[in-house]
Amino acid sequence: MKRPPPRNDAAAAGSSGSGGGGGGFKMGKGKRGGKRRNEQRLGGIGGALSLAAFANAKSRNTGYNPALIKKQKEFYKNAKLISKYKKSRKQQDQSNCPPSFRIREEAGDDAKDAPRPHDKMKKRTSQSLNVEYEKKRVEDEKAKKEHDAIIQAKKEEREKSEAKRKELREKLFRRTRSGQPVMKYRIEHLLETAIGSSNK
Repeated sequence: MKRPPPRNDAAAAGSSGSGGGGGGFKMGKGKRGGKRRNEQRLGGIGGALSLAAFANAKSRNTGYNPALIKKQKEFYKNAKLISKYKKSRKQQDQSNCPPSFRIREEAGDDAKDAPRPHDKMKKRTSQSLNVEYEKKRVEDEKAKKEHDAIIQAKKEEREKSEAKRKELREKLFRRTRSGQPVMKYRIEHLLETAIGSSNK
């Protein structure tokens, strides 16, 4: 069964409401015009979408693509980090190297053969950088070892306290044959806690 073509509601409203001023609703004016435009876009009154309206709605590109947005954000973040790194590198180079000075050009060909003081400074700075790097690496290793030692000590302490707690729990949960709790361990525990609190 074929569906009848959508009827033009604006024209129908214009012909029925000829007694008013100007007849019919204007498209896009006020709340009613927007509603009519939406109804026409969605394939007329009735609530169900026509096949053409559905295809148009699906094919319309909204420009929203979460994967693309995520990729762009990551790209911009990386670009920021790279620019920061380049700036810091440039500042380091400027602080390490003193300003270079020109060799007099009056000497002619001898000036080309003569060793430049800037090259010597570069060698010195590279050596000093290596020394600094070694120092920093040794310090980092030392700090890492200390950190690992602290973590290990905390882990051992935690294991000891857990074992102690487990042992105490087992003692406190012991029962006699008749199902009554063994009071010996409970009294010992109470005494220990009382002595510990009095010492503090």
